[in-house]
Amino acid sequence: MSSTLKIAIPVGDPAGIGPEIALKAALDPAVRAACDPMVVCDPALLERHARSCGIEVDLSQISVLACPQPETASLGFGVVSPVSGRASIAFCAAAVRAAMAGDIDAVVAAPQNETSIAQAGIPFDGHPSFVARQTGTDENGVYMMLCFGDTRIAHCTLHCSVREAIALITRDNVARTIRATDTALKRLGIASAKIAVSGLNPHAGEGGLFGQEEIEIIKPAMDTVAAEGLNVSGPFGADTMFHMPGFDAFVVMLHDQGHIATKLMAQNAAAALTIGTPILFASVAHGTGHDIAGKGIANPAAMIEAVLRLSKAKRTMRPIAAE
Repeated sequence: MSSTLKIAIPVGDPAGIGPEIALKAALDPAVRAACDPMVVCDPALLERHARSCGIEVDLSQISVLACPQPETASLGFGVVSPVSGRASIAFCAAAVRAAMAGDIDAVVAAPQNETSIAQAGIPFDGHPSFVARQTGTDENGVYMMLCFGDTRIAHCTLHCSVREAIALITRDNVARTIRATDTALKRLGIASAKIAVSGLNPHAGEGGLFGQEEIEIIKPAMDTVAAEGLNVSGPFGADTMFHMPGFDAFVVMLHDQGHIATKLMAQNAAAALTIGTPILFASVAHGTGHDIAGKGIANPAAMIEAVLRLSKAKRTMRPIAAE
């Protein structure tokens, strides 16, 4: 097992498949060759999931960052509850603290259940804003980039209603998203990135026939960052642009513009990279799988892909100070 990189894997929702896929990823030979995986969880909870899922493992075989959550002792599988919400946030927060302290090199988080977190009374609208708050970063400059293969899709908006999201499509927000995407690509070793930007409306507004946002908001934002030296093209229709070759990343306006494309093209195999924060953080782009929790049949492919991607990224990343 390599000792050069340490990647924390907080298990997310303790009533879902997170502990199972975290264990399977930590035991995967390719993962162990690429890094030292560290599962962040309550050890008793982890052992319970291992037994139920038929995973034969002595916890001394893997690194575990213990985060005791006594409330979860009687928690069943597939249950939505504030107990799950509190525990899942505690696991993720512990991993972020370890990254900020320099004890680990990156974090790959298992999925959260937002209903359980809401029942616990904890503000949460996705990992990017959560990581921003935990690291003292301005939430307005933190975004999600879905990654699979050589495809990278950054989002201007995420977990809010479509009505709210449209109100967030401003010149400043679109420009910030493009800048954050360009910066992330530079840190990942792509010095001169080429970025495609989507429209908001069908056919990117069709020259104003289907809306004015492309003309009044998105194109002016692109012109602003182009004047700063960024290489951007568009706005393009979000239903067609992912087939366009030669781009290092795509920027979309709405959650579903990027997520639907990702889940069609890379089912259970995408990593959701948080960009704009001082730590390297990713999560898997699928849900908590309450219907199959504890059954031992959850596919760890996305978790393994995310860990391997961040292991590779960490080795090639430029430091923030060099940007």
